[in-house]
Amino acid sequence: MLGSFLNVVAFRLPRGESLVRPASHCPSCGGAVRPYDNVPVLSWLWLRGRCRGCRERISPRYPVVEAVTALLLVAVLAVKGADVDALPGLALVLVLVPTALIDLEYRIIPNALMAIGAAVGLALLAVADASHLADHLFAAMAAGGFFFVVVLAYPAGMGMGDVKLAAVLGLYLGASVIPALAVALLAGTMVGVVIIARKGARAGRKTAVPFGPFLALGGIVGLLAGPAMIDWYLKTFAGG
Repeated sequence: MLGSFLNVVAFRLPRGESLVRPASHCPSCGGAVRPYDNVPVLSWLWLRGRCRGCRERISPRYPVVEAVTALLLVAVLAVKGADVDALPGLALVLVLVPTALIDLEYRIIPNALMAIGAAVGLALLAVADASHLADHLFAAMAAGGFFFVVVLAYPAGMGMGDVKLAAVLGLYLGASVIPALAVALLAGTMVGVVIIARKGARAGRKTAVPFGPFLALGGIVGLLAGPAMIDWYLKTFAGG
């Protein structure tokens, strides 16, 4: 159900449409979606990916986002435990999924999502991890500051939306934002290498690739495995 709502956010927010009204409808014919045709994942399967009214195809992105969101939320609960400590992680997933989708399609990271994510993160951290709130705030400033310097040095490569998203990741992840950003940069570099290999150096460098999805990927890795990655690094390279 949450994944279904995130589909609505990703579709309507960049268009400036209300997230509440009108109710779910077919983007092709405008017909209202019946409640029994609005069951996450299952409705798409039994309708065979088509609108019941006009028979136009419904993108498989919708059930994929619903299923992936569910899997990520379950993974957070498996790692953090089904208690208050999991709340910031659950909220971060709900921020990252629509952020990645919107940046992929529109090349923007909405300020509204970042503002809501930051406000919710502060509130949940104050409840779940108040003793380390200062550390999380420092991580947010450090991550955002790092990407701000990158944007100043290479404005064609990233935008201020990436700066804000990095700061939000720092707020939620604390020290785990370090492996999160490392994963994001590594993934982005690998994709860039593949694009250059396929298109050539000149055309590849001119190909615009949104960085938000890589930051979202890094955020998920940092959320689920960040502390373990930091421990491994300290034991392997720092003698910790």
